[in-house]
Amino acid sequence: MIGLIINPIAGMGGRVALKGTDGVVKEAVKRGARPIAQDLVRLFLEELSHYEEAVEVRFLTGPGPLGEDVLREFGFEFEVLRHREIGYLEIEGVRIPNTSGEDTKELAKEMVGNVDLLVFAGGDGTARDIVEAVDEKIPILGIPTGVKMYSGVFAYSPEDAARVLVEFLRGNARLEEREVRDIDEDAYRHDEVRARTYGKALVPVVETLVQGSKERIPVDEEEELDAIAEAIAEEILENDGIYFLGSGSTVKRIKDRLGIDGTLLGVDVVEIRDGNVKLLVKDATEKDLLRFADRGPRVIVTVIGGLGFIFGRGNQQFSAEVLRRIPKENITVVATPSKLESGPLRIYTGDREVDEKLRGYIRVRVSPWLERMVRVV
Repeated sequence: MIGLIINPIAGMGGRVALKGTDGVVKEAVKRGARPIAQDLVRLFLEELSHYEEAVEVRFLTGPGPLGEDVLREFGFEFEVLRHREIGYLEIEGVRIPNTSGEDTKELAKEMVGNVDLLVFAGGDGTARDIVEAVDEKIPILGIPTGVKMYSGVFAYSPEDAARVLVEFLRGNARLEEREVRDIDEDAYRHDEVRARTYGKALVPVVETLVQGSKERIPVDEEEELDAIAEAIAEEILENDGIYFLGSGSTVKRIKDRLGIDGTLLGVDVVEIRDGNVKLLVKDATEKDLLRFADRGPRVIVTVIGGLGFIFGRGNQQFSAEVLRRIPKENITVVATPSKLESGPLRIYTGDREVDEKLRGYIRVRVSPWLERMVRVV
């Protein structure tokens, strides 16, 4: 028996630059956000259905939007834990499930002793709720549907989560103790990173399918990053046009050298004209990027250390719709060599056509004078 719990509001804050969804669902909807978690779980179940082992899978899940609704669309056997009646809220004409972390915790507790593996759909906050409820009594696996997902309990994609489950059923996945980390979202929205470890979980791990945890920049690389940022800023000032400058401390160094009040953890839109810098949009949403996407923007992003992602973790403003309009050659990745040691770079937008366009090899700036071609998967 496999447990399945969906946090139906997970990830709503990503494309609208809220950097999370905890406590800001109404604001996310007002900015145009829509629920995405169930769509990503559909990708997980669709992939799982392609394997022979799928006929053996029986799910234990939550009522309505917590798992039942999506499972009814597929041919899997399942039982529902009806811990309570789930209501809905209507915000700006959008129907949103009225759920909370308490639903996740209660369902997870009821699954202990009744499932062999608990699969959940959400982000780091959902992972925290799961671990609080089950500790290390049962193994867990995250389907990445949140905004940050810096903990080491997530598969790289919904499809990869299905592949991990299959290998778990085959007895080929090893159980590892992994950290669950989370960030104070309110501080995060104000460009402050306050991260801590909230617990440990047993996770079925298959190499290349399950991510590690986000890593900090080593102290001895700080000067190297400053030099890279200085060189790239000088080059930007010599080339007029629109720039989408991504999130993270590496790109923030470039923003600082351009003399703009850019965000640390958001995406900023900048225009260069005759060596002059203008900040057009600070902390841009997906809609903001789409306004400029047909003006040939150049994109500068960095790699999330330990995870290897350039798109799909913490910068969902770069949605499939945005990236579809940007040529691959217009994207520059900035990273120190240590960030490239953990394997290939990764992208996940949920759109296979867009992901495929960006796979292959991409330019990564690793020093003021040197670029490397690095594989993207």
